[in-house]
Amino acid sequence: MAIHLLTGDDESLLGAAVSELVNQLVGDGDRTLMVDDLSSDDYEIRALVDAAQTPPFLTDRRIVIGRGISRFGADDAATLVSYLKDPLPSTDLVLTSSGGRIPKALTDAVKGSGGTVASTLVSNKRQERAAWIEEQVALVGVPLDQRAVNLLDSWLGEDLGRLHSILETISSTFGTAKKLTGDDIAPFLGDAGGVPPWDLTDAIDKGDATKALTLLQRMMRAGERHPLAVMSILHTHYVKLLKLDGAEARSEADASAILGIKGFPAKKSLDQYRKLGASGTRRAIEMVAQADLDLRGATALEPEWVMEVLVARLARLSRAR
Repeated sequence: MAIHLLTGDDESLLGAAVSELVNQLVGDGDRTLMVDDLSSDDYEIRALVDAAQTPPFLTDRRIVIGRGISRFGADDAATLVSYLKDPLPSTDLVLTSSGGRIPKALTDAVKGSGGTVASTLVSNKRQERAAWIEEQVALVGVPLDQRAVNLLDSWLGEDLGRLHSILETISSTFGTAKKLTGDDIAPFLGDAGGVPPWDLTDAIDKGDATKALTLLQRMMRAGERHPLAVMSILHTHYVKLLKLDGAEARSEADASAILGIKGFPAKKSLDQYRKLGASGTRRAIEMVAQADLDLRGATALEPEWVMEVLVARLARLSRAR
């Protein structure tokens, strides 16, 4: 008997984790006889408990998957909590939740029964994210050199849910005998994924217009961010710099106190303010304000063009400074 609770916001990552876990639980068994997967949007908690309490037929064990349990409130979950106090030894129960709040009593019951609670969320920190990608590559057994792994990281961006399908395609195409390079895997990557906001602002701050425009397109297309959402990101970024104007911040600690943020982000804002200076910061705010008006109808330009012009001008301003 094993109880597993898997959570995560990305359906693809969560689905891949569930598939891997169920494959391990099935082993050499007959999946058609062992697995009962409740995945519809309207199954009732009673049906999940009944499935978990059903003895196996022609097998030693059964695996019951209950997906989307966060849609059940505390009252509904009470039936499952009661089952977890004395679970059937021949049933492996896998519960999943992609968003939403899980009743605390249910989480406690899973832990109390000796079960495991695991999250499929991937850290936004670059080093931890890169380490996670390397770990997934190793698990699949695809021999990639470091440049190929780095290409996967940069290309997928926020779209990590595609990683496993790409690795499976690469594995089935090349096998495991040859170490693969970035050139080998590039044709299998598809469209570039979305990117986090700080990648865009970092490129602008460095004055790299080409990179900034590429990242902008990825945010609006693959990342499906509306131009107004990107505008909000840029507005927030430059308002932080404006708060430092005249504040005489001399250290990271000063910037943290003024901006209400800690650590490296405060230092980045202070460094960029020093780079732009008071006049450059005010000019950037003017550019953002005018582009915001243009997005709201002050010009006939397409919203995407407005954002491209703004990002190019902001990057040029940073480069000039």
